[in-house]
Amino acid sequence: MSIEVRNATRAFGSFQALRGINLTVPTGQFLALLGPSGSGKTTLLRIIAGLDRADEGSVFINGQDATEQGARGRNVGFVFQHYALFRHMTVFENVAFGLRVRPRERRPSEEQIGARVNELLALVQLDFLAHRLPSELSGGQRQRVALARALAVEPAVLLLDEPFGALDAKVRQELRSWLRRLHDEIGLTSVFVTHDQEEALELADRVVIFNHGVIEQDGTPEEVVEHPATPFVANFVGRVNVFHGRLESGKAWFGPVVVDHPTPSDGMTHAEGYARPHELDVTREDVGGGLWATLRHASPAGAFVKVDLTDPDGRLLHVEIGREQFDTLAVTQGERVYVRPRRLRVFPRERG
Repeated sequence: MSIEVRNATRAFGSFQALRGINLTVPTGQFLALLGPSGSGKTTLLRIIAGLDRADEGSVFINGQDATEQGARGRNVGFVFQHYALFRHMTVFENVAFGLRVRPRERRPSEEQIGARVNELLALVQLDFLAHRLPSELSGGQRQRVALARALAVEPAVLLLDEPFGALDAKVRQELRSWLRRLHDEIGLTSVFVTHDQEEALELADRVVIFNHGVIEQDGTPEEVVEHPATPFVANFVGRVNVFHGRLESGKAWFGPVVVDHPTPSDGMTHAEGYARPHELDVTREDVGGGLWATLRHASPAGAFVKVDLTDPDGRLLHVEIGREQFDTLAVTQGERVYVRPRRLRVFPRERG
């Protein structure tokens, strides 16, 4: 089932949560809505679900206008951050709830409900806990029950609002891998909201980045990381080093670092250059095109070492290099090294 949002606008008093959003989610795609708190991503998810209404705009589910329908009429499955399980019901009864409250003419038989619930509990690997109460489960298990309950009513689309936000890091990592496998198995059109960049990049086929109620970029995980469309995206997605400079004569000048870049016709002469930590080369010698910096701290992280340096103006630089290379450099705290950006993404900017 596809989803299409056309020109969705939503305000809460003087706060403009959404500003003319247009978005299409093809059938079977796993889409992430990524952005900081207050950027509009959860508001859009609730509008798609029918839990809220846009002030202007339309929502289409599988080509049919669903704007005037409530949540029940849209046949969506919704998974909340805090599970929203019924504490007095067993796991089995929680999953069966949506089937039992259907109108009599659409309600399955008890035998059909039992078969459906058992099938889903096996799918989420919790069939052995069917008769437990939610209080007897771990956080990760409760979230899987919530997902099974959302799937029980055979929704047209699955919507997830910060589904792993209440879990610790290890459980989040395990559930991310599990959810991606589950999505690939059932092929359901899914949209999930998160502010966790790693989560979005690992799980989604496509990432839509929100900021102040507008879409800053819409692309694959690789596109938003490697080819950010705006300075906001470059800063928000992954760690980044920012170099400040100017544009002149077809080049961007960042102190001793110079790269080719067309001079804007709109008169903007200032620029920012963005480089990821792994895009900075570190050597003991001046190889040109870089700058000297002082080692402040080094943190081994598996096969890589995260290195914090300060440039001559005291600005912090973040570098990631292989452990073997770091050992070969044999640099210690307080020593100087030469840093050269291997790649810079340049954005013109106004003076300010």
